[in-house]
Parts: sequence; C-alpha cells; structure tokens
Amino acid sequence: MDTALNRTMFSNIEIFCLVAEQQSFSNAAHQAGLTPAAVSRSIARLEQRLGLQLFSRTTRKVRLTQAGEEYFFECKQVLKQIIAVEQRLKNDSAQLSGMIRISLPTPFGHFRVLPLLPKFQRLYPEIKFEIQLTNKNVDFITEGFDLAIRGRNIPDSNLIARRLENADLLIVASPEYLKKNGIPSNITDLQHHQCIQYLLPSTGKALPWSILLNQEIMDIQTQGYLSCNEDILATITLARYGAGLLQTCRFAIEDDLKQGRLIEVLQQYAGAQRPFSLLYPKIKYEQRHIRLFIDFLIEHLSTLI
Repeated sequence: MDTALNRTMFSNIEIFCLVAEQQSFSNAAHQAGLTPAAVSRSIARLEQRLGLQLFSRTTRKVRLTQAGEEYFFECKQVLKQIIAVEQRLKNDSAQLSGMIRISLPTPFGHFRVLPLLPKFQRLYPEIKFEIQLTNKNVDFITEGFDLAIRGRNIPDSNLIARRLENADLLIVASPEYLKKNGIPSNITDLQHHQCIQYLLPSTGKALPWSILLNQEIMDIQTQGYLSCNEDILATITLARYGAGLLQTCRFAIEDDLKQGRLIEVLQQYAGAQRPFSLLYPKIKYEQRHIRLFIDFLIEHLSTLI
C-alpha cells in the first residue's frame, strides 16, 4: 500500500463516517474535537483521492450522494470489523494468564532475556514468571520447567530447539594485567599466562576455549590458578580486576570493551561462536501463554543469529 495513503486514510474515513452520521460538518467537527475547516479539508482529501463527490452541500444541510451512500455503507462495515478485532485482542490480553517456569544460563539471562521481560509483562500483565539462573542442564519433567535456554550444541533429544543467537567469542584481559604480564601475540603464548577457567556443571571439567585456526574452529585447553563454577559472570569480574585472560561472549562485555576496562587480544584467532538455543517439550507450545512468550523471544532475539 502507498505510505502516504496509510498515514491519512483511516482518519479521513472516520471523519467521513462521522459527517455522514451527523449530516453536518460543524456537528462532526464538534464531536471529533476538530475545527469545521479541518473536517472540510479531510473530506476534500478523501474525495480527491477517490475522484468522487461524496456529499452534496447546501447552506442548511449536508447529504450523501449515491456514491457517498455506497461508500458510507462499506466503510461502516470495515470500521465495525476493526473495532471488533481490537476489542477481542484487548479481551484476550486482559484474560490471558498463567505461570512460565524458565531456566536461563547466567550471562544470556542477564544480558539478553531479563531486559526483555518488562516489555512482555506490559503486553500480558497476568502472565507470571519463575526464573532460574543456572548453567546446569535441567530435567523438564522432574523439575517442572516449561522452557530453558542453553549454550553450546544441543544433543539429540525429544525437545524442540530454536536457535536464538550465535554469540561471538573474544579473548580479553584488563589493561592492568596486560601491562604487568605482556600482550600475547600467538596462541602458544597462552601457556605463559593465567587463563581464568570456568568449570562445566555437567562434568566439572574446564570449558575449552574455541579459536579459529587455519580456517577451522578448534577447541584448546588453557590453564590458570583461578577456576569458577556455577556463576560464569564471576569470571568476567575476575578478568575486569586483573586476574588473567578470559574467553567469553562479546555481548557480556560490550560495555567493558567500550569503557576500556577490558581489551581484546589475539584477534587473529577470533571467529568462534557459542550458540544459544531455546528448548521446550513440544506439548508446551500448545499452551497459549507459553506459545506467546516463545514467539516473543524468537521475534526479539533470532535476528542475532
């Protein structure tokens, strides 16, 4: 549709219907909170667009022409349908309620999902959330979760997996650490540095770092005297205060990079990504309040793939 038409069409039609009902420009203007001149201009724009005269005007009365009567009948039907749809949607939103239990990995929860929840709750204020921030895999049946988001590749299962983001991985350190220990220039230099470790909840082993080498993604093991489990954001705090080198998702440290609290190193090995996916049993999508939230997350986050 023409964009100029979109901006004015519906307001002109509403004013036209009001004039037809009142059979008076001045009465219609009073009811709409407009000046008679504004109403007259609106009708003139509509008649010019249609190439038709909709009203025959006399000093005492305004009457619809035959074309105006036909147009008025159709417009009334369209406006009634629009009003009915709006009312139905308002009623559906007002009545929609339920609880959503969701498990989120710590960084993705803090930087991606939690900032979106106020917007969703403004749309559906009766939907409540119970949120778990953890990096452990959850059992949907025994733990009673409706949804979960997890990083890394998802193993084959009976769950539906919807990719939300492929997050860029960076190797960073604080300016203080680099000033004291030097800037690594080659991946082999990591053996001479303190590399902050995150221990995987599923195995207790350190999460390998992923690098791009010879056009291939490779996982490498690093070493360091500081290891964290449970809260992966603790590794960022350690790096920020000079504890060592860290590989983490760009989205979790964007402000640190902008403010100069952390500096990217070994950029020639950058290119690896960490996938984050939304997981849920198929039956959960049949529940309308959960389906709305799934669609909301995909709409707002899937552009990051």
